[in-house]
Amino acid sequence: MNKLIVIINSKEQILDLNDYCDGIIIGLNKFSVNLPITFSLTEINNIIEICNQNKKQIFITLNKNIHNSDLKELKNTLIELSTKKIDGIIFYDIAIVNLNKDLNLNLNLIWHQEHLVTNYNTINYWHEKGVKTSYLSSELTLEEILEIRNNTNSKLMMNVFGYIPMFTSKRPLVKNYLESFKLEDDSKINYLEKENNIYPITYTDVTTVYSSKILNLVREYPLFIEKKIDYLVLNSFNIDNEKFKKILILFNKTNENNSKENFDKINMLLDYKIDTGFLYKETVYKVKKND
Repeated sequence: MNKLIVIINSKEQILDLNDYCDGIIIGLNKFSVNLPITFSLTEINNIIEICNQNKKQIFITLNKNIHNSDLKELKNTLIELSTKKIDGIIFYDIAIVNLNKDLNLNLNLIWHQEHLVTNYNTINYWHEKGVKTSYLSSELTLEEILEIRNNTNSKLMMNVFGYIPMFTSKRPLVKNYLESFKLEDDSKINYLEKENNIYPITYTDVTTVYSSKILNLVREYPLFIEKKIDYLVLNSFNIDNEKFKKILILFNKTNENNSKENFDKINMLLDYKIDTGFLYKETVYKVKKND
């Protein structure tokens, strides 16, 4: 059965959206990137209890590149999380797969190497290794998503709404810029304007640049349900809380008869700052001509 999963931007949002989603995705301090907010392990344990009490699924994102200095703390973190009732660990670094096996933790792992999750052969490889869910890249076309669905037994997770991380750098790019020009700015989100597009940029442990448009796939939502895409993710990053709640309610009410109408309603709510990502953008390879 399909699940609507939300990437939250505050602890308070968990209960506020409780009636309109099937679960949440949260991040852990020092081990998560590209999320609106991360929490300490103590806070996460409390959030797990809240989700368990409300019968909501909870996924923990540990999607940072792991360095040797992180391994001991990562090991202890995975052992701690393995004692909790959680529905999955969303991972980037293969160290998590190896530790899960070596420590015999039996955590449910979700492969999410972002731009690399693009074909069913690799998804099937990880499925054979015990990774039963893959988080699809946002750079896929609709045709490619359906092709993957038809050629794997793996559970699939994908983004259907929100700003999408374009790239991440461990360099403090915004801080360096401000210091170079002797500027002061304590904003949590900065913006880069280029070619009439405005890109949100955040910096915590890493710098993340997000898409200029907000992904809105509510028109395709009934098709994703029909084709059994298991987890459909809405990201609340940089979206007004009340607007996000209305959008989540619209997704819940969407069917094949009103999907176009709800698509237009969401566009109006967001002042038409929306996009369908790469869903209908065919990849064209051009051979460079030699002069």
